[in-house]
Amino acid sequence: SSDLGDYLALAIATCGVGYIPLAPGTFGSLVGLALYLLLRRAFLSLPVGSDDFNLLYIIYVLVAVKLIVIIGLTVVGTWAASRVEKLQGVKDPSKVVIDEVAGQYIALSAVPMMFEAWWTIIAAFVLFRFFDIVKPYPARRLESLHGGLGIMADDVVAGAYAGISVALITSIVWFS
Repeated sequence: SSDLGDYLALAIATCGVGYIPLAPGTFGSLVGLALYLLLRRAFLSLPVGSDDFNLLYIIYVLVAVKLIVIIGLTVVGTWAASRVEKLQGVKDPSKVVIDEVAGQYIALSAVPMMFEAWWTIIAAFVLFRFFDIVKPYPARRLESLHGGLGIMADDVVAGAYAGISVALITSIVWFS
């Protein structure tokens, strides 16, 4: 018997794109990109003023919001993915894409917010997809964890690798 929690878990875990038959993970990454772009637009519309303290304050608020979104996506995604895995009776069902949403958002969190540099956003997208497919250590190992934790953990690691790569590439390009 299905209840409201099952439907909620399915809605969260699939993010509306998990049922797309071709490359649902890439579509999940696009949802993560859309979430990032929405938050980016909201932050860039804040009045900064000419005061350095005001700019610093906004940057710290931005960091806090990014961390809250990452933790929220990861915790809620772990719950939803666990529930859907149990409902489907399949380990890591392909329709679950909340892990890609979280991983992609983590990768994009390293993109500098205050500058117009679309190449960094594209690099974060491509690098996350690369690391999500390749699964460098410890991502592949974490994938074997039980339930939603295993579903989410490898994408969190892939997002971290992509974010670190974007930060390094951006630093090298801008400061050399």
